[in-house]
Amino acid sequence: TVATFSKVLLSGSTNGRAIKVAATADPGTTIHATGTSSSIIDEIWLFAHNTSGSAVTLVIEWGSNTSPDDLITLSIPATSGKTLVIAGECLTGTGAAASTVKAYATTGNVITINGFVNRIA
Repeated sequence: TVATFSKVLLSGSTNGRAIKVAATADPGTTIHATGTSSSIIDEIWLFAHNTSGSAVTLVIEWGSNTSPDDLITLSIPATSGKTLVIAGECLTGTGAAASTVKAYATTGNVITINGFVNRIA
């Protein structure tokens, strides 16, 4: 069987636009939710942009919010251009429910996230 690859928008995005990280604690702002299937893989690419004049800590909740297992913590430099924060990591649904990627930051509404998903079925 040959796998099918489809490039799709982040589910938390509106028409491919950046997602503003408003949350400052768990639960984070929804960035993307996979489908429910455990056999369809979402290869996720995320880029963060900080519009603040100070560095901001960004926490990605990868599929859940268990610390430290599911948390990816990064410092996004002040007035940065797009910074790669997730480089093609894979996530699937559980077979019954979607897995969700969420994000929160130490300062709300200054980090935006763009990206895409390569869906592999």
